[in-house]
Amino acid sequence: MKKILNIILIFSCLIIVSCHEVKNETKKQDHKTIFYTCSMDPQVKEDKPGKCPICHMELTALQENQSAFNEIKLSEQQILLGNIRSISIDKTTNSIQEKFTGTLAINQEKVNIISARVMGRIEKLYFKTVGDYISKNNPVYEIYSEDLAIAKQDYLSANRQIELPGEFGKNAQNIATSAKQKLLFYGLSEKQIHQIITQNDTSPKTTFYSAFSGYITEITIVEGGYAMEGMGLLKLAELNNLWLETQVNANYINKIRINQVTNILFSDFPDKKVIGKVSFINPEINPNTRLLLVRIEVPNNLLTLKPGMQGIVELSQSNLKGIFLPIDAIIREEKASYIWLAKENGVFENVMVNTGIETNGLIEIKSGVEQGQNVVISGAYSINSEYRFRKGTNPMDGMKM
Repeated sequence: MKKILNIILIFSCLIIVSCHEVKNETKKQDHKTIFYTCSMDPQVKEDKPGKCPICHMELTALQENQSAFNEIKLSEQQILLGNIRSISIDKTTNSIQEKFTGTLAINQEKVNIISARVMGRIEKLYFKTVGDYISKNNPVYEIYSEDLAIAKQDYLSANRQIELPGEFGKNAQNIATSAKQKLLFYGLSEKQIHQIITQNDTSPKTTFYSAFSGYITEITIVEGGYAMEGMGLLKLAELNNLWLETQVNANYINKIRINQVTNILFSDFPDKKVIGKVSFINPEINPNTRLLLVRIEVPNNLLTLKPGMQGIVELSQSNLKGIFLPIDAIIREEKASYIWLAKENGVFENVMVNTGIETNGLIEIKSGVEQGQNVVISGAYSINSEYRFRKGTNPMDGMKM
């Protein structure tokens, strides 16, 4: 009997010690898993109740999340109230139509400069207004030039001596040929050179004619002004072919190619759609905006389109295969983008992704997720807010950028 009592006594002591250790362990665990924070300033974390040192609101008791840094566990009620839904992702085929706003500009390949071929004073301008149209062979300006008068006199004198006998005639022929080349260099036409002989024209005043057709876009001289040789006087532009220049996001640039056909709409002509062609893609991306210039050639045979008009470019791509998610599934930060993956037992994991083009409410995911993973497509911002509230930090802070 005494032996039995000893056994019972020993067993009771073991139970008391065990319970005491469990109680101490529970207290120790509770102490570690409970902290106090502020709903307005979640970065505040205290080990006892009290008031927020920033806004002086009462601190709220929360249980420490023992999950990984980039994970958070939510209850069924939180998932329901946050309207959190996820889907298993797969590669899909999409037809993409992206729109960009651009501005019509003069096609610089269709611009010509009328310049002074010889030094002198501009006596007369036949066109004085920007926007005037000059046809080829129209008179443009009259110049007073002593150099040109001397070249005319040399050519006329040489031609009068060509009929002389012997070496005098040969030398005169050489001088006449050289003088004619100089007059051609100065910009005189064959007809004007012929008139020097037929009309004895050695006047220092000479009229020059346009070798191009186009609209005047710039005038850099006035009547009575002095022009140096080679100086630009008027700038002409043909407007039957224009450029539309637009800024395109760098994520979309791989979908654009030279000679790609585009549709262009204009608010000034709502019922008109113009077919353009990509002629230039700037190889340099603006580091501040992540945009680059794309230039499109636009036909304008009826001259209804004007430089300065705004147009909307429609760039289309069909049968593009990849992973596309709703835009609301992406959390965008200043330097990166990320999504939330749904795991078992209400656990959500934060994953950084590389995004591509956006179209029709969808965004391309270039890397960061794989087929078959469950991605949160609704309520991602609710998860993000709860994460910040609990851990007092941004989920991206623990990731390598």
